[in-house]
Amino acid sequence: MRKFKLQVQVSADGYMAGPNGEMDWMRFPWTDDISRYIDALMRPVDCIVLGRKLAEGFIPAWESGPEGETQEAIDQMNDTPKVVISDSLTASPWKNAEIAGGDLTEIVNGLKARPGGDLIAYGGGTLVRDLIARGLLDDLYLFVNPTAIGTGMPVFPEGGYQRLDLVESRLFDCGIAVMHYTPKRA
Repeated sequence: MRKFKLQVQVSADGYMAGPNGEMDWMRFPWTDDISRYIDALMRPVDCIVLGRKLAEGFIPAWESGPEGETQEAIDQMNDTPKVVISDSLTASPWKNAEIAGGDLTEIVNGLKARPGGDLIAYGGGTLVRDLIARGLLDDLYLFVNPTAIGTGMPVFPEGGYQRLDLVESRLFDCGIAVMHYTPKRA
């Protein structure tokens, strides 16, 4: 069965965006060591899972070839098939992306049962919290930025504990630290 990973940028106090979706608190530019780590994390991935709201910005941004990214990274992001989780879209407006609506657990279990490499989600507040709450992720890679923003969109759902096992922690030259966790299964 395929692994489903989460890669998300978070503030030191656990938010993936400000209260209005702000992302200006993230640390840039990245250094070579974090870029190599993320490249290795992405290497076994052959499917990107996104929520609709994130997909609306993410897919067009990569299609336009974002400044500061290598052509290899741009091609990898554009060529990797995507599944957009949405109950409001019925057809994909994007190349190389399919729409999946309905029960999230059934969708994810169906994706994990397909042959292929790993799956990865990059964020999208509602999607991330739902994936965590339902125990659908195998690995959580939290890229902790050295900034506290005080309020915003939390990574973890409210209510209930999320017990995790720390697999690895690593500090990068740019000041971001990755915390790699696996959910503790009952």
